[in-house]
Amino acid sequence: MTVQGNYLHWDELKHREPPEGFTHEAWWLGLRMVRQGSSTYLPFMDKSEHPFKFALPEEVLIHLHHLDQELAGEIRFSEMANPAHRDEYLVRSLIEESITSSQLEGASTTRKVAERMLREERQPRTRDERMIFNNFRTMRAIQDFRDEPFTPTRIVELHRLVTEGTLEDPSDAGRLRRSDDVFVYDRDNGTILHKPPSHLELVGRLDLLCAFANRSEMDRPFVHPVLRAILLHFMLGYDHPFADGNGRTARAVFYWALLRSGYWLSEFISISHFLRKAPAQYGMAYLYAETDGGDTTYFLIHQLQTIRKAVDALHAFLTKRKIEQRALERLIAPSSSLGDLLNHRQRAVLTHAIRRPGAEYRIAGHQNIHAITYQTARTDLTSLADLGLLDQHRVGKAFVFTAPTDLKRRIAKLEAGGTGA
Repeated sequence: MTVQGNYLHWDELKHREPPEGFTHEAWWLGLRMVRQGSSTYLPFMDKSEHPFKFALPEEVLIHLHHLDQELAGEIRFSEMANPAHRDEYLVRSLIEESITSSQLEGASTTRKVAERMLREERQPRTRDERMIFNNFRTMRAIQDFRDEPFTPTRIVELHRLVTEGTLEDPSDAGRLRRSDDVFVYDRDNGTILHKPPSHLELVGRLDLLCAFANRSEMDRPFVHPVLRAILLHFMLGYDHPFADGNGRTARAVFYWALLRSGYWLSEFISISHFLRKAPAQYGMAYLYAETDGGDTTYFLIHQLQTIRKAVDALHAFLTKRKIEQRALERLIAPSSSLGDLLNHRQRAVLTHAIRRPGAEYRIAGHQNIHAITYQTARTDLTSLADLGLLDQHRVGKAFVFTAPTDLKRRIAKLEAGGTGA
């Protein structure tokens, strides 16, 4: 099934030295026969009416073992129980996924501008900013219906959220494509890489997709929930049911499926961050599956590796942040004299402000990030300004709160019994 632990496609195998007495062709035929004999066949068909399938080489099982422990576990991530930490990490991941998922689809704007727009809830000014803004609100929406069953109507609505205000034809947002002139191109040379199934099949294919997504562990054949989420991602990319925005919708559905299956930590990671670093490998994983008789194992392995990288990156981030925050948390912890005056949202603002002097905070943005009322958000920020921990000024009719460059000194001074400013 594998060659030295690697699940190789013909394009890779033909460059390896075959076993003694075998030609490359005979070697490949033997591998394919073993794979087909141990594969799980899926209810989805390709354009030639051949079923998609996947195998379970050892690498897949190892990845699933780790992800079962990490994405649904509580031990290594017990600090998520702290509301201030949880809010900060969640916002960070939502922003990262929103930006990089859009950049995968061609959006171009600086990270600083995009993050500021999302934190302040400023209305997007360009199509690229709109793509990022839409991704952010979509990821937020998924949290609200994470426990709902999959339906074609909900997936179409998800597409509308992702694409509204970004398409050449605005009426394509939240609507299945109505023609077969949608293709996947190689961005470098314009070559057609994939021609999706006919638009006349899309209703039936989407019904099948939702039935697969809603399967329970009692249904047979059993498909591991993480693999099921990845396969939903794959099939939406393969079927390409919309005129545009298929990739963004597919990745949103992937997150929805993981959250619905109890993998709560998945909302704190960004797979698009790593997909964007190697987009050619992302595309190749699709192509390998399509050109090897619908064997989705290539895509599964690629995505499992990507998820593991994202989890490892979260580990590294949490470790670094824990070191950085120890001194700060002693100053603004609930048990300190200053921390006793602060709620967890205000501590999150100060934690962010210390790392980003000059950062600006607006009431509407704080309200959006923490899902609180406008009055509560206003009280949070004005109280910090009253303590001298944020600078406050007006821009037009709106209040803007700015992180001072000497925030650490101000915190220390307050702790010593003085005033922040």
